[in-house]
Amino acid sequence: MLRKNQIKLGFLGFGDVASTLSEGLLAHGVEVSTCIEGRSQRSVELAKSTGVNLFDSLSELVESSDILLSAVVPAESVSVAKNVGRGFEGVYVDLNNVSPGTVKEAFTHIPNGKTVDGAIMGGIKNGLGTPIIASGEFAENFAELNQYGMNIEVIGPEPGQASGLKMLRSAYTKGVSALLFEAFYAAYQMGVDETLSRYLTLSEGSHFPASANSRLTSSAYHSQRRAQEMDEVVKFLTEYEDPLITRATCEFFHLLPDKTGTISKKPADYRDVFRKVDKKRVKGEKSQ
Repeated sequence: MLRKNQIKLGFLGFGDVASTLSEGLLAHGVEVSTCIEGRSQRSVELAKSTGVNLFDSLSELVESSDILLSAVVPAESVSVAKNVGRGFEGVYVDLNNVSPGTVKEAFTHIPNGKTVDGAIMGGIKNGLGTPIIASGEFAENFAELNQYGMNIEVIGPEPGQASGLKMLRSAYTKGVSALLFEAFYAAYQMGVDETLSRYLTLSEGSHFPASANSRLTSSAYHSQRRAQEMDEVVKFLTEYEDPLITRATCEFFHLLPDKTGTISKKPADYRDVFRKVDKKRVKGEKSQ
């Protein structure tokens, strides 16, 4: 049982997920730490501004933590777990957007830890209220963080159930985002994107314009990370069927950075993204 105000929690990786959850957990009296070894300048600055404890080495973070939350890019999920290793005996939660197979592979490197398969099921901007699902033998241990304001639901006893459900959600949400991008870019070229939005709002609801804009701008800003996530989704769904639409969505996100160029700051409006696409197209045509 986790006793209030005595828990020590460490984040592996420190991006938007870690910083947002840390703010809420700190406010609830949790001691939150991270490791700055090998992290990007952005991650280090984010950690400093959030006010968490900073360790110079991973071993120091591991030794000082009761719970470790892995929140890194998909490609680092297994390597981070491998670096943590068999020395950790606390609760280890994989919150990454990876397939059940990748989660299970990561857990083989934490043989003495209480491993938990976790998945964030909404926009992290909602802070501690963001729904998180968990599965595995020790999922209830992780869910005890609900007493500190988190919103964790245990959905099953097997590792892979939570990450699998996350993969299915991603197949849908990112597939919709890819379709929106293609449809709205064509409408933008035709000068009828606002009209398209108005008619889709009739069927999709009043929230649609803001939601569509958020999907379009986020798709461009996070395209590389989402490409990695879709690699995991394809790997997962291939176990059950030939995921034609999901495979196309994966290819879309892999190609998107070439269309938009580098985007260092999330655009406020989807037209800003489309103007970047236009610029790249013109530049490409001139170079031919």
